[in-house]
Amino acid sequence: MSRDARWSALLDLLAGQGRLEVDEAAVALNVSAATIRRDLDRLAEQRVLTRTRGGAVANGVSYELPLRYKTARHASQKQRIGQAVAALVAVGDVVGLTGGTTTTEVARALALRADIAAEGAAGSDRQPALTVVTNALNIAGELVVRPQIKIVVTGGVVRSQSYELTGPLARSVLQEVTLDLAVLGVGALDPALGAFAHDEDEASVNRMLAEQASRVVVAADSSKIGRRAFAKVCAIGLVDVLVTDQGVSPDTVARFEDAGVTVTAV
Repeated sequence: MSRDARWSALLDLLAGQGRLEVDEAAVALNVSAATIRRDLDRLAEQRVLTRTRGGAVANGVSYELPLRYKTARHASQKQRIGQAVAALVAVGDVVGLTGGTTTTEVARALALRADIAAEGAAGSDRQPALTVVTNALNIAGELVVRPQIKIVVTGGVVRSQSYELTGPLARSVLQEVTLDLAVLGVGALDPALGAFAHDEDEASVNRMLAEQASRVVVAADSSKIGRRAFAKVCAIGLVDVLVTDQGVSPDTVARFEDAGVTVTAV
């Protein structure tokens, strides 16, 4: 297991229990207690947990992991979701992408689509094969080297956990654009209550991005489904499509479909 994967697993255990003992974590991750101690020390230095005698405690009741520690979680599911969402995009569309690990996979899948690349190769005097509007710096950084894709980045204040730009500057840019499709990465999605984020500023920007779009797609692995988080992004009525993995239960799928959401499980 790589260090980043191990750190993600440790933080997952800590988020679920609030407290973690070294010996318990060593058994769960099948590594030595010395390795766990070193990992906890490094994570404490980055202030994502607090070390205790014999283990660690979470810094709060609930916290959001930095994006770099999330990338190893549910990786294969997120890649499949990304490819499925990218298939919903038509050449010439204006697409909004929020930040997050799953939407990053959507961006990567869009960049690899042969038809979009072919349109871009046809000549610089043509319209872009795709326009992506995003408040996520990492997504903009990955796509900026693709000449066939026009990138529009909002202004704003950077959230280090997710590389997203938030605040009045981000919202002011989104007020001026119209999107064919908005792809939301969410902290949680409930079939009755709607979409949620962990941060209120992030939720505000994501809400505006959704409101500016003709269609809204939520891209979320099944660990996010049937849950709530701190800040409301939008009501379920604003969501047109949910793309998730096959870990979602048939009963939950039925509840989303009853709410008017088309569900694709990949």
